[in-house]
Order: sequence, then C-alpha cells, then structure tokens
Amino acid sequence: MKANYTQMEILLLTGTSFAAKQFADRNETDSNGRTEKEILTEACWSGVLPSLLPEICEQIPAGKKMYLWDIKEADAFIELEMGEMQEDKDKFFSLNPYSFIPELALN
Repeated sequence: MKANYTQMEILLLTGTSFAAKQFADRNETDSNGRTEKEILTEACWSGVLPSLLPEICEQIPAGKKMYLWDIKEADAFIELEMGEMQEDKDKFFSLNPYSFIPELALN
C-alpha cells in the first residue's frame, strides 16, 4: 500500500502589490539588475516563506515537515512545490494553469 504524503503547491503572482511590498525598491529590477521574480525566488529558497505567508505555513499539519522541492517560473507567477517527500503531483488538480490545461483537452 502506498503511503500518503502531504504536498502543497503555492502560486505567488508577480507584478502585484504583494510582490512589490516585500522589497524596499519597488522598481522592476534591483540595484544588481535582478527582476522581481528572481528576488522573490531567491527569498523563497533562503527560507523567508514562513514570514511571507504565515497563514499558509500555519496550516501545515502538526508533526509534518514540509520541504521546498522546486520553484518554477512562469510569465506572471512563480510556483512553489512543497511536500514531505518529493513526489509527482496529479497535474489535473494543479493550480498551475500550464499543468492542468493540457489535461482538460484529454477529457
């Protein structure tokens, strides 16, 4: 029997006031020429996610450790894939429109 593991998928929209408020410089690039997506991605890899989204991190079941496995960039968002273990997700139930739209065509 296959064990059930908790997985979490988070989409962070870029070009929004949420993404802009996280940084002192509200321009599209910082002083090093990095874009908002690159800055936000680096912040997530650095472990800033619990302070960025405390409401979501509080929803993690007690005793479970969630790890950030992957960050994917798209045109208007970045997708964070978290989970206890790295597993394939069911694309049909994904929040990422680039994942589930091809699945809808198969129905």
